[in-house]
Amino acid sequence: MAEPPILSWEGLGLQQGGRWLFGDPAQGDGLDLHIGPRDSLALIGRNGVGKTTLLKLITGEIEADRGLRKVKPHTQIVWLEQEPDFSGFATLMDFALSGEHPPAEHKVESIAGQLGIDMTTDTATASGGERRRAAIARALALDPDLLLLDEPTNHLDLAAIDWLEDWLTRYRGAFIVISHDRTFLKRLTRSTLWLDRGALRRKEVGFGGYEAWEEQVYAEEARAAEKLDAKLKIEAHWLERGVTARRKRNMGRLEKLWDMRAARAAMINPAGTAKLKLSSDEEFKSKSVIVAENISKTYDGREVIQPFSLRIQRGDRIGIVGANGAGKTTLLKLLTKEIEPDTGTVTHAKTLSGVMIDQQRVLLQPELTVRQVLAEGGDWLDVRGHRKHVQAYLKDFLFDPSLIDAKIGTFSGGERSRLLLAREFSRTSNLLVLDEPTNDLDLETLDLLQEVIADYEGTVLIVSHDRDFLDRTVTVTLGLDGSGTVDIVAGGYEDWQKQRKARPTKKASGGTEKGAKSPAPPPPPPKDPAKLSYKDQRDYERLPSRIEELEGLIAKGETALADPELYSKDPDRFHRINKSLELARKEKDEAEERWLDLAALVEG
Repeated sequence: MAEPPILSWEGLGLQQGGRWLFGDPAQGDGLDLHIGPRDSLALIGRNGVGKTTLLKLITGEIEADRGLRKVKPHTQIVWLEQEPDFSGFATLMDFALSGEHPPAEHKVESIAGQLGIDMTTDTATASGGERRRAAIARALALDPDLLLLDEPTNHLDLAAIDWLEDWLTRYRGAFIVISHDRTFLKRLTRSTLWLDRGALRRKEVGFGGYEAWEEQVYAEEARAAEKLDAKLKIEAHWLERGVTARRKRNMGRLEKLWDMRAARAAMINPAGTAKLKLSSDEEFKSKSVIVAENISKTYDGREVIQPFSLRIQRGDRIGIVGANGAGKTTLLKLLTKEIEPDTGTVTHAKTLSGVMIDQQRVLLQPELTVRQVLAEGGDWLDVRGHRKHVQAYLKDFLFDPSLIDAKIGTFSGGERSRLLLAREFSRTSNLLVLDEPTNDLDLETLDLLQEVIADYEGTVLIVSHDRDFLDRTVTVTLGLDGSGTVDIVAGGYEDWQKQRKARPTKKASGGTEKGAKSPAPPPPPPKDPAKLSYKDQRDYERLPSRIEELEGLIAKGETALADPELYSKDPDRFHRINKSLELARKEKDEAEERWLDLAALVEG
């Protein structure tokens, strides 16, 4: 028998800015939420739908406009905020011991020690990572019955994320987590809350099954939408169709990524120096955009970057990963020539033109409008040399086009991050530098970012702790373990981890010399068409062109239906086009599913 909930909301409704954020009485009953004593819940939803607001309602920090909140007596609820307020506290320990019922100091010290944080650090000089760890130490030391986690992995390095995952695995209470870190969510959650367009759905499946559930819901809605006017359907469902189609496209892009990694693995010799196998040395050099020769960097007597060499080629997606303090920022600054190496040289191609998107969102002033940020107040902007209307470009980045004159101050942190990405990606460049780009982004925006990076024609440098994002995006990983060594691995985060585990620790007869890097793991097995039947092989080869043909037909049909006068002028043609669109979309969906299944077989 299921245990009774420790907290519940019945008929929850909240107005915000003169509108119902959720629980609109005109739409029926409000939100219902029941949290059991052992629930491990992922809270999913796009930026701006009210995920953080829902956590505030659960804690009782804000009051609802309707509904009934019930809490089991003596239940302690602790909220780990995304950006805790450290003002007024001299040290991190002062912050940790604040509140009406502060935790025991020895518990804070114990957890802080495991997280590697000095709680005597001044809050004024503490880094984002130190503040995050201090907040985690305080929250966990309170021994909550219900723990609410809002982007807990932001500013954490990989070691701290692993520690937190292990702690939550052993945790005996309930928790709800908002996170963009797919790996974190997959490992920890057993149920999912999906906040979407003012409604809250729950399914007893962890985040690993969320995407399949989401697509099932959207498919059911699409079938129901067939009863609506065709033009209204096109306008109302562009985002949902975009999400599912984007996810399928990104699955297809993963195969291309494997091919790129396999090609890059052939360029990396066992010593870790990148070298292309091209027809001539001149061709090799012409494809290089950043050349680092025997570079190193030392701070305060510590060799942060030991001497290493690397050639970065046009089209490379380079991931830089490691613990805080391991030298990621130093390495990035060396490669972008922001700082000079102590030894060696860094050379850039003469045509290299870069755009850097860092963790700071200060460029987006609250009083500015979306139109001002993207198009300097106009209706059109240049997107990498191509003229595009602002509203059409907003749709590309998952914004409602009607927000064109909305002020930035009304946007959530994640929406601001997405808008910053939209602005920076419009600029003409051939080098893109992303410093922790996944912070504050929702999962749909991460899918979008993955797609944009895959389609970007230049070279990309990415510093990130998001393991899943790196595995889906980069062709080469530069891994730093804190010793000063830079591992150069063809592949993503998991490939780097495999290499580290396989690395010999001692010199053996005929083995690896001390200090030498072990070879990169072999690329995925080559495609083996012989595994497919004749029909399968034929479908595998012809379906991509058929899908492209169907996409053209669908685009043509949607353009025709967008004419508001079509139905009144020629209702028969309207219905013929609508029927053809329905058949084309169905065939395209089936073709994509069929090809993805075949691609999985080919991958082995």
